[in-house]
Amino acid sequence: MSASQNTSLENQPKSTENWYTSWFDTPYYHILYKDRNYREAQVFMDNLTHYLNLPENANVLDLACGKGRHSIYLNQLGFTVLGADLSENSIAEANKNANEKLQFKVHDMREPFEEKFDAIFNLFTSFGYFESDEDNLTTLIAIKESLSEYGFAVIDFMNVPNVIETLVPTETKTVDGIDFHITRYLKEGHIYKEIDFEDKGQKYHFTEKVKALTLKDFEELMEQAGIYLLDTFGDYKLKKFHKTESERLIMIFK
Repeated sequence: MSASQNTSLENQPKSTENWYTSWFDTPYYHILYKDRNYREAQVFMDNLTHYLNLPENANVLDLACGKGRHSIYLNQLGFTVLGADLSENSIAEANKNANEKLQFKVHDMREPFEEKFDAIFNLFTSFGYFESDEDNLTTLIAIKESLSEYGFAVIDFMNVPNVIETLVPTETKTVDGIDFHITRYLKEGHIYKEIDFEDKGQKYHFTEKVKALTLKDFEELMEQAGIYLLDTFGDYKLKKFHKTESERLIMIFK
């Protein structure tokens, strides 16, 4: 999960930026989440591209690509891929894997692209970071406007009812010798994750914050954006979506 109200390092001036602009640009974000399942991500991309029946050499946008793990694999499948993310550090890291058919750029997802894509993927809960619903709507409209005439878009989001039901309030994860103390809670329609840790004698605190958007919320936003929701799935094997039991909310639209 990721979020959208940025917090600053202890003993440093409070940042006026959103949370994601600072947290995603720190090395600690990548340390904490280094154990993400790459094989599962590849299975998801295999299933998704097969389901969409993308043409050979399709032009694909990985929106909020992070360091590009999905982009790299999509490129290996033969697609022409652009990975876009707001984090300059993530894009700098992703660019180490760039080639003629795999490019990366710093980009705000609220802005449409001039070029059109056969598929746009927004993966691993990389939506709902913004403070206002208007920004979420603007993002959906930007996605729609960046699709080619026959293109499809996919949002892979957490399934909020299941997340709330199974929320682990507190835990400690030790990665690379750093103890990350994590607190999770629901407040004012957002799911928060507070992250506290110490490294090299310095204390750090970050907050992740994601809008707790349900399928009904997305349907209302998509209706406002003039988007057609074509299908929903509940996991990376593309099993049928169940509103309380599914771990993921995967939406196919155009």
